[in-house]
Amino acid sequence: MKETIIEQSKEHFGIIISEQLNRVETLKKTDAWIDYEALKPIVIGIIGGDGIGPYIIKEAKRILGFLLEDKVNSGKIQFKEIASLTIERRAELMQAVPDDVLEEIKNCHVILKGPTTTPKKGDTWPNLESANVALRREMDLFANVRPVKVPEQGIDWIFFRENTEGAYILGSKGINVTEDLAVDFKVITTQGAERILRMAFDYAKRNRINKVTVVTKANIIKATDGKFLSVAEQIAEEYPEVEWDHWFVDIFSAKLIDPKRRKEFRVVVLPNLYGDIITDEAAEFQGGVGTAGSANIGTRYAMFEAIHGSAPRMVEEGRAEYANPSSIMRAAVMLLRHIGFDDDAKKLEMALNVCARDKKHVITGRSDGATCSEFADYVLETIQNNEIRRLAIRSR
Repeated sequence: MKETIIEQSKEHFGIIISEQLNRVETLKKTDAWIDYEALKPIVIGIIGGDGIGPYIIKEAKRILGFLLEDKVNSGKIQFKEIASLTIERRAELMQAVPDDVLEEIKNCHVILKGPTTTPKKGDTWPNLESANVALRREMDLFANVRPVKVPEQGIDWIFFRENTEGAYILGSKGINVTEDLAVDFKVITTQGAERILRMAFDYAKRNRINKVTVVTKANIIKATDGKFLSVAEQIAEEYPEVEWDHWFVDIFSAKLIDPKRRKEFRVVVLPNLYGDIITDEAAEFQGGVGTAGSANIGTRYAMFEAIHGSAPRMVEEGRAEYANPSSIMRAAVMLLRHIGFDDDAKKLEMALNVCARDKKHVITGRSDGATCSEFADYVLETIQNNEIRRLAIRSR
């Protein structure tokens, strides 16, 4: 019996190793980065998702439509609504991302996506893989980029989280060897580590930020985290003008809440699982995960989303219209920058900062606060007022 179990486990592990070796060969074939300037139209896919997703996405698209109206009219931008990436359809087909939806997504250049539900044990839904994890893998969105800014506290961080490896890539392929023994797998490749580390160092160099912090647990997780750290040492040699340091994830998470030390961090690069946890912690300084956006970037595709979940309880309690759209709007800022529309990105970012500071319409998630739509109206009004002031100053 024991020998049979061991042989079955070895066979399972062998399949995983074969798949990952094939993936390494694919990673070695580097694709050129897409040139958005040369594209006409740039197709922006809009995905509502689950729960509060359709509510917040509707308002973010309304603001994007306002900012990009002239570009839509000229044929430079095209919006494409993509339906059916819902938990109901995914459960019906037993697919993390339905094949027809994935095909539609791949016909776009960038995606603005609402949150999608990831079932967990005990849910009424089948235990499907995360749609986000599947999309990151299928579209090779290897970099999850999340900025966090709180100027009054001296916080100006940008996190580069590896998106397609680590503990998540094989999260659905662990095995329950027996009733008493469960095993999961973690993967880091030289090629996967290289590209996320190079992106972080390159960002620091281009933006004249003389500090990159690499975060691992290489003292304990010696093979995978050790590889990530050793690749970091090699990449750092290519950027002599950029200082870098290395922190273990546990003490790094503690130092993020140290008012003296946290100001020293600027560009942070981490493997997948640590990046997921740390960026949620970091977002709390900015007002919580409801206020932070994120980018998932690859050479061919890019996806922008809120970093919070689908909040099904808000829908069940009839509070979805009071959901905070700030996070998806911050993601829209990142989308605009990514495709080269910096001026429009600045307009939206400035308006969001003003609205967060002035608190004319406060989102509480309940009927004692503003609705998602009212907050979007406030943002649009602020964009228009800022533009009027800018034009008035220019004409003096």
